[in-house]
Amino acid sequence: MTVRTRFAPSPTGYLHIGGVRTALFNWLFARKHGGQFILRIDDTDQQRNVEAALAPILEGFRWLGLDWDEGPDVGGPHAPYFQSQRSERHQAAAKQLLDSGFAYRDYASADELQAEREAAEKEKRDFVYSRRWMAETDAQAIAFEAEGRSFVVRLKMPREGKCEFRDLIRGDVAFDWAKEQDHVVQRGDGSCLYHLASVVDDADFEITHVIRAAEHLSNTPRQIFIAQSLGYDLPDYAHLPYVAEPNGTAKISKRKLDKYLKNRDFKSLCDHGTAIAAAIGHETSADTFNPVIVDFYREVGYLPDAIINYLLLLGWSLDDKTEEFTRDEMIKHFSLERVNKSPASFDPQKLSAFQLRHMQQLPIKQKVAMVLPYLQKVGHVASPPACDTAPMLTKIVEAAGDRIKTAGDILEFDEFFVSDDAMPFDEKAFEKRVRKEGTPELLKSFRSKLAELERFDHETCEAALRSFIEANDIKIGDIIHALRVAVTGKGVGLGMFEALELLGKDRCLARIDRCLEHAAG
Repeated sequence: MTVRTRFAPSPTGYLHIGGVRTALFNWLFARKHGGQFILRIDDTDQQRNVEAALAPILEGFRWLGLDWDEGPDVGGPHAPYFQSQRSERHQAAAKQLLDSGFAYRDYASADELQAEREAAEKEKRDFVYSRRWMAETDAQAIAFEAEGRSFVVRLKMPREGKCEFRDLIRGDVAFDWAKEQDHVVQRGDGSCLYHLASVVDDADFEITHVIRAAEHLSNTPRQIFIAQSLGYDLPDYAHLPYVAEPNGTAKISKRKLDKYLKNRDFKSLCDHGTAIAAAIGHETSADTFNPVIVDFYREVGYLPDAIINYLLLLGWSLDDKTEEFTRDEMIKHFSLERVNKSPASFDPQKLSAFQLRHMQQLPIKQKVAMVLPYLQKVGHVASPPACDTAPMLTKIVEAAGDRIKTAGDILEFDEFFVSDDAMPFDEKAFEKRVRKEGTPELLKSFRSKLAELERFDHETCEAALRSFIEANDIKIGDIIHALRVAVTGKGVGLGMFEALELLGKDRCLARIDRCLEHAAG
């Protein structure tokens, strides 16, 4: 048997971080067993579909390196891979269920169903539809329609016994059939709902393993009933623990962003990404851009391998110590037996730690290639870049070191790319460090020393400053902080002498002159 897994996102919203974890586990299982990973778009809910969401879903998978063997933009022998284009197959299955007696036309109104629910609640019993408005024959249907009623197609679920199956993660599972509702599988307009469409498509695509999030566990009885009623072989089921909110037990959701922002680490992650996205002109509304959505990390400049490595460990582990895995190692070691049943909490701090470690391991040329597009987007570097950009940029990236945790962090060092007369001053730092009695005079005097230097590397600049301090009998803090604000506009940043060397003598002198003018103004 060839293993075939699938991930079936719905374009009703952007690619969720928990969904990516589910897709990853499907991808790894298929690759581990030499099988195929299929991407299918479950777009049966036309009213909720967001046209703009599909492209980020596909782009997100490509960016993460989760390639699919069949699906959109790839094709395959089971096309089409959009559920909305497979309605004839779904309608044929609904007819088969009706003809075989496993489903029926129901003519109950919403008010009539609600009255039955309220009666069950009043009598403190589980609601089970009476099937009073069920039509199993054409004559019954004609009578109901003569009353002006319309119908939906419902499953005729068993009322006794149990639905029992083996879950590859949770073991033996059983549901009482009597607690299952007669679920609607086809609307009055002929369109079919998710559960029927999903079962039919899984069978048509020859899916062998349905690996999905735990919240779908309760859907399994009705889907097993549909599959068996249609004569399909059942796939193996595996229900993954959901990705929980930071320091919580509930499933993480983009709709709870305000709640998560009370978590310091989550807020830090969100603020950091939003600042970068805003700088490059990316839409930053909470609906389309926050740390629960994959597009957030792509726009901010995370490494795909860092994201994948972190998500792998949300609900799976090899042992109690190994955290770093290459893609090949992931495929080699992955198994459903090592998936935990308990939810795994999303930890922004740990994710950031993975990102930093992967950035530290990245060759300098790749780091430069990663940050360059961000400088181009804000106009700091020409596109294509000038021939002298790469050496300068390489030095800045090397000097920044671990300060560049994501590619977008290069924008924090804009002082090296803006023109001298356009560099803004951090007014708070300026007031604190420059507008002090005697400080402008010290700066002016030290400027003269810098102007006399023949060499202008960081060693020479440092020696000149220390000599200046000794000669004027002052402390280093009396001058170095003001010097930083003068040449970078900021109160913090790279090493002072590295910054002087990177900017060069002429630019440093010009910026000190401008600082002194600003102080006098």
